[in-house]
Amino acid sequence: MRTTLNSLIIASLCCTSAWAAGDSWQPAQGPLKTRWAKEVSPANAHPEYPRPQMVREEWLNLNGIWDLAISSKDATRATFDTQILVPFPVESALSGVMRKVSENDRIWYRRLFDVPAKWRGKRVLLHFGAVDFETSVWVNSKQVGQHRGGYDGFTIDITDTMNLLGENELVVAVWDPTDAGTQPRGKQVRKPKGIWYTPTSGIWQTVWLEPVNAAYITDLKITPDVDAGTVTISASTPPALGVCTVEATIHSGHKAIYTGSATAGGRVTLSLNKARLWSPEDPYLYNLTVTLKLGNTTLDKVESYFGMRKISLGKDAKGFTRMMLNNKPYFQLGPLDQGFWPDGIYTAPTDEALRYDIEMTKKLGMNMARKHVKIEPDRWYYWCDKLGLLVWQDMPSGDKYIGTKGSDITRTSESAKEFEQELTALVQGRGNHPSIVMWVPYNEGWGQWDTARVTEMIKKLDPTRLVDNTSGWADRGVGDVNDMHKYPGPGAPEPETARATVLGEFGGLGLPVGGHTWQSEKNWGYRSFTNAPALTTAYIDLIAKLLPLIDEKGLSAAVYTQTTDVEVEVNGLMTYDRELVKMDLKKVAAANRGHFPRPPKATQAVPTGSAK
Repeated sequence: MRTTLNSLIIASLCCTSAWAAGDSWQPAQGPLKTRWAKEVSPANAHPEYPRPQMVREEWLNLNGIWDLAISSKDATRATFDTQILVPFPVESALSGVMRKVSENDRIWYRRLFDVPAKWRGKRVLLHFGAVDFETSVWVNSKQVGQHRGGYDGFTIDITDTMNLLGENELVVAVWDPTDAGTQPRGKQVRKPKGIWYTPTSGIWQTVWLEPVNAAYITDLKITPDVDAGTVTISASTPPALGVCTVEATIHSGHKAIYTGSATAGGRVTLSLNKARLWSPEDPYLYNLTVTLKLGNTTLDKVESYFGMRKISLGKDAKGFTRMMLNNKPYFQLGPLDQGFWPDGIYTAPTDEALRYDIEMTKKLGMNMARKHVKIEPDRWYYWCDKLGLLVWQDMPSGDKYIGTKGSDITRTSESAKEFEQELTALVQGRGNHPSIVMWVPYNEGWGQWDTARVTEMIKKLDPTRLVDNTSGWADRGVGDVNDMHKYPGPGAPEPETARATVLGEFGGLGLPVGGHTWQSEKNWGYRSFTNAPALTTAYIDLIAKLLPLIDEKGLSAAVYTQTTDVEVEVNGLMTYDRELVKMDLKKVAAANRGHFPRPPKATQAVPTGSAK
């Protein structure tokens, strides 16, 4: 944002009074909604603590009704003339706005907040789960921070600009060019069609406050080592804390079983005797408490968890190079999961809705999901950790999706810097989740650039996971897997000595179900079926053809397109509104489980229909 705009904007903002929460908010009338939409209100917009791996007891959720204005990108003032339900994006029905935003617009948010009396004397941190894309923040007319990136969280210490007594004004300004820019954005486009969808602009994850002391834990890195039977905990803290110590305590259930400590900034390595290993069949999580101390005084304490899990490559009895889970060959089967919602776009209506997709994936007899060119809120990965679902995590693509099969593109210096910053933030920000077993920087050549170096960069950032250099069509011979796409397929790359072979996308069988589609006609799938029995038969036939590829060609994994329908795409296992499983669930689950490791039943019964 230009300096001239920074200097003028706060003085000229229209200081309208914030509306009473929910007085006039209503969801917009979108093309389709989920059953969870009726549970959404200003009083309970994602009320859960948003960061399950670093939990503090005291916090204040700022989700709810905010004042909203949309101005020209270069305007020096904004008049707040409407309201929005945060954290739902401007384009979504659940925001109450459902308005398109162009590359020439700027989105303005405003809300008031009071600091709880018991926080006085503390530092106060303002957290944003994610805002797409370029964000500037003011507290009480003073700019406190800026951030670029649509998927990673960021934190601002707002203590020195706050009023300890009385109201505080928080203003957020966002510019999002979507596909008019080169920044990572996944499948968001200004003119949705086919496999490109409605964009998400502005705040789309939880905003919250929490109090800390001057010395506090800023980040955790948890590194399990299955072979050594240890876990290493690194707690980042502000500098000059040499007199402080970090204490880590592992709990099994409510029982403390191991404790260790190190000087702040150091690492605590604890041995686990006969550790219980995490897997989709037994997603066991150890609870972890990390405390920052000055002598006997506790300065900060956070609750976390981890799973003892190893992902690697190895040889099977036939000599094929396989993906190994906990040192054993483990075939991975799951859907391409795009994480779009008809009423929330990038933002699920509720936490229960986030959990539902994972439970249904497991009920369908699958053990993995490929999170496709989108990064989810932390709570999605938490449910994968807790329920037991392996995750291949894509980096959202950008740079206008330019790519070729034979060579990488040339990026501008700004585009390259943005991509690497957001990729680094992804690996570091989601790196504690045991469910994530592979990073995927590129998909089908979209914005593919400097592949060998980017693959090596990821390996250095995280040597504990596998890297798929590109999923589909544009393999550069590096990384841990050779990833083929074949529709409807299946297929398998030729076996390799140093890399595993995987089928990164196949299937895509389509069935539009009346009353459950984004639009009434002109929907699309790779092959079109008219009823559930025919679709079920076709799916089971694909699985039957897949099985020989595992034994005869050493195939290590397969990804079926896709979890749900998305907008005009109707090739989901479920309808876009999640009301129906479009095939015979029992037959599909039996086919999937017949030859692959059998996942446990979902821990919570979920209502499920079947398409007729």
